[in-house]
Amino acid sequence: MRLIPKAISAYCRRLFIAALFILRIGQANAQEMNLQAYDHTYMHFGFIIAYNSTNFFVQPISDLSAHFKDTLKSISSEPQGGFNLGIVTELKIGPYLKLRFVPDLAFSTRILTYNFAGVDTFTATKKVQSTFLDFPVDVKLISKRLTNCQAYVLGGLKYITDLASQKGVDQSLAGANATVRIIRNDYAYEAGAGMQFFLPYFKFGIEFKVSMGVRDLLIRDTSVYTESLETLRSKVFLVTFTFEG
Repeated sequence: MRLIPKAISAYCRRLFIAALFILRIGQANAQEMNLQAYDHTYMHFGFIIAYNSTNFFVQPISDLSAHFKDTLKSISSEPQGGFNLGIVTELKIGPYLKLRFVPDLAFSTRILTYNFAGVDTFTATKKVQSTFLDFPVDVKLISKRLTNCQAYVLGGLKYITDLASQKGVDQSLAGANATVRIIRNDYAYEAGAGMQFFLPYFKFGIEFKVSMGVRDLLIRDTSVYTESLETLRSKVFLVTFTFEG
C-alpha cells in the first residue's frame, strides 16, 4: 500500500532535480533579458507536470458513539500522492493580469481509516481511487519582471469530474467489503502562488496551489462506512511545474 506514494515521492524528487538543472541553465544567461517579445503577446500555450497530495475533509455524524454503541471511535483521512498532466492556455487581459485555463488529467488515491473498539479492537481502511478531469479557470496577477524572473499569485474556480467514480456499483451484498463511493462531479475554489523564469527558449514556472471542494461527495448506503459520515469533501495540494512557449 505504501509503495505507490514512495514511488511518486521519488518521481517528485526527480522533477525538482530537473527543475534545478533548468534554472542553472537560465542563470548562465541571467545578465540578458530572455524572450523579450513574450510580454507583448496576448496568448500563450504550454503544458504542466504536477505532484498532488489529495485528501478528504471528514465530518463524522455528531452522535457517532451513541449511534454505533461505542464501537466506532473515530474516522480519519490519510493524504496520498498522485500526479497531474495538463495543457496551459494563458490570455493577457492587462499589463499584470492574465486569465488562465489549465485542463488536466489527475490520478490520486485517498484512504479513510475507521477505528473500532469493543469486544474486538481493530482498524478498517477504505481506499478511494480517482482519475479526475479538472477544468480550472484562474485569474493570475503577476509582478513586474525582474530581468528573467517574475512572481505571481492566482485564484479561481474549477469543475472536476471523476472518471473512476463507482456511483453505479451495487453494494447490497458487499458487507465488510463495502467500498466508500463518491459522486462523479465536484466544484472547487483554489488559490496559489509561484515563480516563473524566462529561459532562452521557453518560460519555466514553479507553482504551489491549494484546492478546496465545495460539494459533499459521499454516496450513502446502509454500510457503517457511510452511515458514520455527515459530509465528505475534497482538498488537494499541488506542486506544479509549467513549461510555456
